[in-house]
Amino acid sequence: MKPTPEEIHAGHSIYTPHILALYDFGVLMLSNSFLWRCPTKRLLYHFNQNVTANHLDIGVGSGFFLDKCYFQSHHPRIGIMDLNPEAIKYTVARIGRYNPEQFIHNILEPVDFLCPKFDSISLNYLLHCLPGSLTSKSIIIDHVQSLANPGAICFGSTLLGDEVSLNWGGKHLMSFYNKKGIFSNRNDNARNLEIELSKRLDMTSFEIVGSVALFSGRYLSK
Repeated sequence: MKPTPEEIHAGHSIYTPHILALYDFGVLMLSNSFLWRCPTKRLLYHFNQNVTANHLDIGVGSGFFLDKCYFQSHHPRIGIMDLNPEAIKYTVARIGRYNPEQFIHNILEPVDFLCPKFDSISLNYLLHCLPGSLTSKSIIIDHVQSLANPGAICFGSTLLGDEVSLNWGGKHLMSFYNKKGIFSNRNDNARNLEIELSKRLDMTSFEIVGSVALFSGRYLSK
């Protein structure tokens, strides 16, 4: 079933300028370490292992990883894509030194524009904010392929809500976010995510740290 506009809106509209200003402290420092049990330094390491100097970031959040990662180039080409213009604006202010290309787009819909393609594409903390099941929302990996060069790497991370061990705080916060529609990951588990990734990507790597799945793979030949 196709997500309603209200469901899509709930997953990204929370990222107002005020929330984005608190995101690094609230999510990346506190929640990642104490609730999801996957420290941000582990996510940054994963980012650095996969990012290239011709990179597209989808679901930009506060732009933290683009700001802190190592691009192996002083002049990388960076694209940022999000449905929320406030997140785009916040990230542009943070990484303006790279003059990022900006795309406001709902990645649940096919990409309907042309631009030079990318060698790496990141989907950090995106899937758990999208409405629907893993089977339906993993379609974004297909949509992204139109922006990827042959052999491009697609990587990211997502919070799992099923078949993972959550502490008291993590369990209650995840339940609250799901009730509000900020998260839609109650039934997201590692088994289903691996299945969806293997359908779309080659040479996949998959790891669970706390309640976070970290993944990467290269696009299968068309």
